[in-house]
Amino acid sequence: MEMFKQTEILLESGTNELQIMEFTIDGELFGINVAKIVEIMRAEKVKPMQKSHPDIEGVFKPREDVTTIIDLAKYLGLPPSKDPEHDIFIITNFNNKDFAFHVHSVVGIDRISWTKMKKPDKLIYGGQEGVATGIAEYENRLITVLDFEKIVAEINPEVGIQISDLDKLGKRERSEKTILVAEDSMLLSKLIVESLHRAGYNNTVKCDNGQEAWDYLTEAKGTGDDIKKHVACLVSDIEMPMMDGHRLTKLVKEDPKLKTIPIILFSSLINDAMRQKGKSLGADEQISKPEIARLVEIIDRLTKDTPDK
Repeated sequence: MEMFKQTEILLESGTNELQIMEFTIDGELFGINVAKIVEIMRAEKVKPMQKSHPDIEGVFKPREDVTTIIDLAKYLGLPPSKDPEHDIFIITNFNNKDFAFHVHSVVGIDRISWTKMKKPDKLIYGGQEGVATGIAEYENRLITVLDFEKIVAEINPEVGIQISDLDKLGKRERSEKTILVAEDSMLLSKLIVESLHRAGYNNTVKCDNGQEAWDYLTEAKGTGDDIKKHVACLVSDIEMPMMDGHRLTKLVKEDPKLKTIPIILFSSLINDAMRQKGKSLGADEQISKPEIARLVEIIDRLTKDTPDK
């Protein structure tokens, strides 16, 4: 479909833009990054699963694989559809897994800048670790962009980051190298930082988006020190308000004083197409978010020649 081709162009160029698909539940406006969408189809009858999570509607088989359906209205505590025959399934892929979300209607697709994406008030949609990753402003409309990774992780915790996976790395030495983490999800940034500390990386700097990370790097560059004294490695999400990870990568790798910093894109969006985009922008490594032990191993390798403070 044309919309997916256009998304690839936007992300590849590092223009700090994205395309959002608007959809409704009980008349309320929500959004999802088009990069997560595999297919949109009319809702159909599904097979219920006994003893499953109450927000799982069941499973169906749109193609070769069986896909789990999540009832988004039920998850959000909103009323069911008044016209279920016209409901929509949004089939997604992130963290290399397919999920379908049951919504009430699809409105259309908007191209917006990440600078127009604001973090919601902490009281909206569940407090500090709520399910709204941002509020997008578009043509006088406010679109609540949901944190689909968090939704899936709450329903099926096994698909999320497992700190216990670090145990397979064995006994580790402590390191004073500074790891800069850019991640907008409060829950995920907490898990990533805790994992790095457990793996021996005591010094972490956490930024809530790419803009904050860029500001930190700009300030570090201004000291005149060897940049590796301030940042040994940058770990960045891709989807972030204000500035996304692709734009941040582009800025860092085009800067003569910052370009030696290793960049790891740690995102639920990593697939073959996204990997090509990240590579074209200069990312040193790209891995999917659940792979926390592999992230630590990559940081070890990329910072091997960087002395501790």
